[in-house]
Amino acid sequence: MEQKVLPAISNFKEYEQFLHSSLEIGIFLEMHISQMKHVASLAKLHRKKIIYHVDMIHGMRNDESATEFICHEFKPFGLISTKSGVIMKAKQKGVIAIQRVFLIDSLALERSCKLAEKIRPDYVEVLPGSMPWMIKEVKERLNTSILAGGLIRTEQEIIAALEAGASAITTSKSSLWKNKKSLMSESLS
Repeated sequence: MEQKVLPAISNFKEYEQFLHSSLEIGIFLEMHISQMKHVASLAKLHRKKIIYHVDMIHGMRNDESATEFICHEFKPFGLISTKSGVIMKAKQKGVIAIQRVFLIDSLALERSCKLAEKIRPDYVEVLPGSMPWMIKEVKERLNTSILAGGLIRTEQEIIAALEAGASAITTSKSSLWKNKKSLMSESLS
């Protein structure tokens, strides 16, 4: 993924900020199903690519049928979910599939890795993303692209996550929503 910082958007004020930024890809975290048409039309108007967090769309189940509906009606760039059925359906529909995993302990790590090995998402989003050593371990174990999300609060944490092997980071902290394509080269000079 060329864009290194993916804005995690949870309201229309943040969405408007994203729409007027130089960033191309954004993640809409939380919304009501009735807002999806408006979100999609604004994204198209501003030439933005939206990733929807299926588990956080109110008024809709986070299952295969909802995934099929979203793919058909809104043509998302990608979908995020903790549900394997959603990830498999997104892949079937040709949409970027991101498996979100919460690494709260060793058991969660083992279960998450086994699930990801089974369903082979396009990306695994590791939360919290402020643990570079876990990003590196998950990337090596799964041999897949990693997004780092959750509790990333500084540019130094972005750099640490990218240096640990994350393809990009996700953050709701709007002060970090800058185009960081050259962040790695800047940090090494």
